[in-house]
Amino acid sequence: MNAFPHSPPQETALLSAKPVQTRFILLDTSHAGNVGAAARAMKVMGFDDLVLVRPRFADVLSRDEAIAMASGAQDVLGRARIVDELAQALDGITWACATAMTPRDFGPPTHVPRAYLPELAMQQPQGVAFVFGGERFGMSNEDVYRCHACLSIPTAAGYGSLNLAQAIQVLAYEWRQALGGFDGVGVNASCSPERLADGAAIQGLLGHWQKVLIDLGFLNTAAPKKLMPRLNQLINRTQLTEQELHILRGIARSIERLLA
Repeated sequence: MNAFPHSPPQETALLSAKPVQTRFILLDTSHAGNVGAAARAMKVMGFDDLVLVRPRFADVLSRDEAIAMASGAQDVLGRARIVDELAQALDGITWACATAMTPRDFGPPTHVPRAYLPELAMQQPQGVAFVFGGERFGMSNEDVYRCHACLSIPTAAGYGSLNLAQAIQVLAYEWRQALGGFDGVGVNASCSPERLADGAAIQGLLGHWQKVLIDLGFLNTAAPKKLMPRLNQLINRTQLTEQELHILRGIARSIERLLA
């Protein structure tokens, strides 16, 4: 059963225009490096609200390991806050998502992020928090019960151990996609697309190659069978660009010069 009432499809077009306050909350964090890596994982997905609850080290935000692992996300690290209780970290949050590998017998329902987060995004909540437990023991049942939903990242059977920062990166990505995502950039996005060779140019190429293949003795004009139609189909499947067609023409001319 869906966690939310049905939302009209047209609402999805409004998501990117209405930013959702998003917070990442880390409970009982043991390793300073994980805090820095978490800040980096958040920043690459456009999030910057990080709250730590009862971290092992009071100076975790200024520790060398945290700063090194933040790697360009020191601004997120610098704005992070430390509080004593989860209730304080949830201030201003209207929907909290716990993270756990296995469902609890009691508490909020457990969902797969990719299926659940788009539904959550369509509700346009005022503030969403993703809550992560400590590296050693995860989230306590009491903290899970304080959340509206529980998220579990599907993993390979027999080994479901994700590093804290890895789990944050996965959920940050899935939540960003649910909110509309970022525009992708292709490898050759800065280059103009190459023009495809038109039908007349392809037929000219085939005529040129037919002559060369006859000169080579590869094509028997007395029994041509279906060689040229097959070459035509091959070229059609490849969708030659104009530049590629010129290359094949050049090869044919080189063969002609060798045979002359």
